[in-house]
Amino acid sequence: MAGYQIGVVGAGTMGSGIALVCAKKGHRVLLMDVDPAMLEKAKAYFQSVLSRDVKKGRISEEEKVSVFRSVQFVEDLKKLADSDMVIEAVLERMDLKKSIFRSLSEICRPDALLLTNTSSLSITEIAGGLRSPERILGMHFFNPAPVMPLVEVVRGKQSGEKQAKFVYEFAQSLGKVPVYANDTPGFIVNRVARPYYNEALRILEDRVAGVEQIDRILTEAGGFKMGPFELQDLIGIDVNFAVTESVYSGFFHERRFQPSRIQQKMVQAGTIGRKSGEGYYEYDK
Repeated sequence: MAGYQIGVVGAGTMGSGIALVCAKKGHRVLLMDVDPAMLEKAKAYFQSVLSRDVKKGRISEEEKVSVFRSVQFVEDLKKLADSDMVIEAVLERMDLKKSIFRSLSEICRPDALLLTNTSSLSITEIAGGLRSPERILGMHFFNPAPVMPLVEVVRGKQSGEKQAKFVYEFAQSLGKVPVYANDTPGFIVNRVARPYYNEALRILEDRVAGVEQIDRILTEAGGFKMGPFELQDLIGIDVNFAVTESVYSGFFHERRFQPSRIQQKMVQAGTIGRKSGEGYYEYDK
């Protein structure tokens, strides 16, 4: 299933990772962002990952050049007009996503699939009022997208079964392990993950144990690959907090999903994990 033209909206961590996954499988990719600095950062990311792959013998120098050349870095959403599918990977804000999908539904071909990488927001709401809502679905990759195998294929109220099947098979062709999920807050993984983060934060708030101790217990004794705090730093505390707020709101403020003030203050301070150089741990920027 190679040879498609794929638009990716948002050149941040997730968007760049998704674009790289698609390019490596032989697709033509247009990575779009309104911020030129983000596109330059994405180019550097591509070069770094591909050069490492060459060094490790995973690909040849010629393959590296071919993959990089298959990606165009663009600043105008209209450049995605001829794409077979567009994957949106911007901030977890409903107003922003709805605005992008409203534009895409006007710009793109009527048969183009319009997919969102949202981790918790409603696909039904994103598609609400737009033309051809059957082509709008969730295609939720996990961070880092080139490494993590799971992809949630999320069907909104008006998503088409044929389109969902195509997205499922497309994810398989990328070497991923897709699962179908219905349009509920947090879908599958982020709903299951909320207690992992929230209870760890409550333990910290109650001063039962510290950040490093909680992470160490869950990795060394619990068998988790990463503790809840180092995982939040990797994902981005801002992203994690936004997902928790979304799930909390989606379940009509059920107490078990209530966000933590610790996360809220860290987001307000801009100490949001690895990408800012400081979160629960300090990092070399």
